[in-house]
Amino acid sequence: MNEETLIKACLRGSAQHQQILYERYAGKMYAVCLRYARSSADAADMLQEGFVKVFTKLDQYHFQGSFEGWIRKIMVNTALRTYQRQRFDMEQSGYEILPDKAIEPDAISRMSEEELLKLIAQLPDGYRVIFNLVAIEGYSHAEVAQTLGIQESTSRSQLTKARKWLADQLDTALKPVKN
Repeated sequence: MNEETLIKACLRGSAQHQQILYERYAGKMYAVCLRYARSSADAADMLQEGFVKVFTKLDQYHFQGSFEGWIRKIMVNTALRTYQRQRFDMEQSGYEILPDKAIEPDAISRMSEEELLKLIAQLPDGYRVIFNLVAIEGYSHAEVAQTLGIQESTSRSQLTKARKWLADQLDTALKPVKN
């Protein structure tokens, strides 16, 4: 079934088609939610809340642009609202001063996607949110600042700290074990 037919059936209230739409996109959107969540349970809650919004606002999708992108934006916004409700002071992380360490250039390419996602999930909350928005979702620092109600300089600072934190973790994870 093509996307447009599926969406129109959902708009008519077909529970069967809503289930099909959910099953088609839930896996990818759960991965998006996982990147912002503190736990898999939090990600599942974000996903559920996000899909409620998808079905509530489905009439606002006008078949222009990517439908998956439209859903993704709802999921990211849902994750951000959840994060803001649980927000900790993003500047208090314990990683204010990190040593600059060089890592092997191809180190990341040797890691699996799952290993990289686990590292990103371990980032302190403020770092993780900004890293996801800028490095993965492609937001500008101005957009992040407006979305989160912070200064652009805070966004830049948090991204730099996130990258340093990840580099430190990669350096530790990729050190050869000595026998």
